[in-house]
Amino acid sequence: MARHLITSALPYINGIKHLGNMVGSMLPADVYARFLRQTGRETLYICATDEHGTPAELAAKDAGLPVDTFCGQQHDVQKAIYDGFHISFDYFGRSSSPENHEITQHFARQLQKNGFIEERAIRQVYSLADGRFLPDRYIVGTCPHCGYDKARGDQCENCTRVLDPTDLIDARSAISGSSELEVRETKHLFLLQSKLQGEVEAWIDEHGKDWPVLASSIARKWLTEGLNDRAITRDLDWGVPVPADTWPELAAEGKVFYVWFDAPVEYIGATKEWAGQDPANRDWKSWWYEAGDVRYTQFMAKDNVPFHTVMFPATELGTREPWKKVDYVKAFNWLTYYGGKFSTSQQRGIFTDAALELLPADYWRYFLMANAPESDDSSFTWEHFAGTVNKDLADTLGNFVNRVLSFSRKRFGENVPAGLEEGEAEAELGRQVAELLAEYERYMEDLQFRKAAQALRALWSAGNSYLETKAPWLEIKTDPEAAALTLRTAMNLIHLYAVVSEPFIPASAAAMRSAFALPEDSAAATATWVTADEAKSLTFVPAGTAFSVPPVLFAKITEEDLESYRERFGGTDEA
Repeated sequence: MARHLITSALPYINGIKHLGNMVGSMLPADVYARFLRQTGRETLYICATDEHGTPAELAAKDAGLPVDTFCGQQHDVQKAIYDGFHISFDYFGRSSSPENHEITQHFARQLQKNGFIEERAIRQVYSLADGRFLPDRYIVGTCPHCGYDKARGDQCENCTRVLDPTDLIDARSAISGSSELEVRETKHLFLLQSKLQGEVEAWIDEHGKDWPVLASSIARKWLTEGLNDRAITRDLDWGVPVPADTWPELAAEGKVFYVWFDAPVEYIGATKEWAGQDPANRDWKSWWYEAGDVRYTQFMAKDNVPFHTVMFPATELGTREPWKKVDYVKAFNWLTYYGGKFSTSQQRGIFTDAALELLPADYWRYFLMANAPESDDSSFTWEHFAGTVNKDLADTLGNFVNRVLSFSRKRFGENVPAGLEEGEAEAELGRQVAELLAEYERYMEDLQFRKAAQALRALWSAGNSYLETKAPWLEIKTDPEAAALTLRTAMNLIHLYAVVSEPFIPASAAAMRSAFALPEDSAAATATWVTADEAKSLTFVPAGTAFSVPPVLFAKITEEDLESYRERFGGTDEA
């Protein structure tokens, strides 16, 4: 049986992420990792903060902090939020780690040895006041297209036009504000991707045929347009240094590797960090080097696809070493906010810290996965969010759990009643549940999360249909033993729901499991998946088991709540 390696695109360090970032990478990776663990497969889920590059230095400058201090603080802030969303990383590292520095430099040396890195002279803006070359984003000025006076040297945020620093009017340094700039010649390292194009194409032909269309089409578009040689160094103070033993002149000038060269290597670096916590029992190389028994799945939004399907595989291929390359790329479209783009820089939409302030994580987890932007973009609206939470979570699942347990406690006490032997209605329910469970499993295996959520909802609905048909509140009047059977069966459904809902709503699943005093079923541990036979028989919770009624699992979102949310975050089609 294959071991499963999972990574999600590294969240950038310069600020708290919005819900679109969450649903496009970390959350679906977590849902899949949880499912694999429950079904007994060895799974390693790795992620990290992406900490190098110009934006990190600029954000640290704005915060008045040294960049290493700023990154350390922001890493802890982001990790706390992901813990709040119950993201079950096996390890959440940092791309600024010594491990990533070491492996990135190793990759660069190997690429150099194999003829895939070349020094080239380029012309770049130099700031006399700062005494340094300025990366494009360190140069600000007025956009020649729209007149925006804070455009950066790579792109105008206002009109989104791509720029060259020399295009800017009244250009100045973002560090000192000085306009004493001149263009000078300097050397940088270039990755010769053009020499690797054929190998990348062959690799994608072999491995990319089963990828989602979104991922494979983006990769092939880049290959069709042709891979260009790419500068992989920058003039920054913060980053993985160019190693002096290989490039002494560039190292002396303080060159560091471009963030997009070292960031994907951090998947490996973070795994080494993870192994370093328990070296006697963890071997990082077995997951990444000659790892023939590993199935590697990556999760990311579509803007990250070129780097993971073309550039990083080219880097790995160029080392001429047997590094593990991705087997399956699960790419996502955008989650929009009332049809407009979520924006970190413009603070438009709901950000993950604010989401957790409003409502428990499971509300967001379920809604986001039930509406995951898989085949096309999805739109977040408060009305849609409230409708989904109220209908699916509060009415279909939460109400079922509450009324079954409350009614049984009221009529039969605090132990699961025995009642009659299972009849035809229970047998038919078991067959239906087994079929729905198989459908749910199939969608989870195929990473079709919206369809998996629909199948999970159908499982919940099956319990409600059974309860409405049997009507124990009427049975109790004429045949208490029949009512006891109905309630015992419904309680077994609750336990089944707790187990199979765990990937989507882990906190609520734990609350459902803990309702029953089953000694072998600690809610703190991962629940073992349900077999088809167990689903048919519905005998997880035997008669006589003590139970309690948990607090309301999901409170409904009221119109008053909605009004306050719209007022705080906006809620119109023009948002």
